[in-house]
Amino acid sequence: MIAGKKYSGANVDVWSCGVIMFALICGFLPFEDPDTSKLYKKILSGEFKIPSFVSKDSADLIKGILNTDPDKRLKILDIRGHSWFSLSKPICNNKGLIVGYSQIPSEETIIKMLEEMGF
Repeated sequence: MIAGKKYSGANVDVWSCGVIMFALICGFLPFEDPDTSKLYKKILSGEFKIPSFVSKDSADLIKGILNTDPDKRLKILDIRGHSWFSLSKPICNNKGLIVGYSQIPSEETIIKMLEEMGF
């Protein structure tokens, strides 16, 4: 989008989710610079560093998602099949939550799961 080229919405959404994933795992954004033109150059070149505390699997997934070549960037099915994505099973079924019908996981359940994962 920054380069002004045509783009696929799904590919851009995957990229955006990769930026969010990076921020959630690392605690900061993958692309930062106070100078907007330098920031855009970093984004266009895919210039980012993953901290050493990030697991190999999550680093591999982030690199695949933040690939600047949309044709080589991981697709949703690739992400779902990635080893990092498969580390835990969803709390709910794949149909999502239906208000008034589905049991919504309690905070206690989520906290227990996080503790079991070492958080």
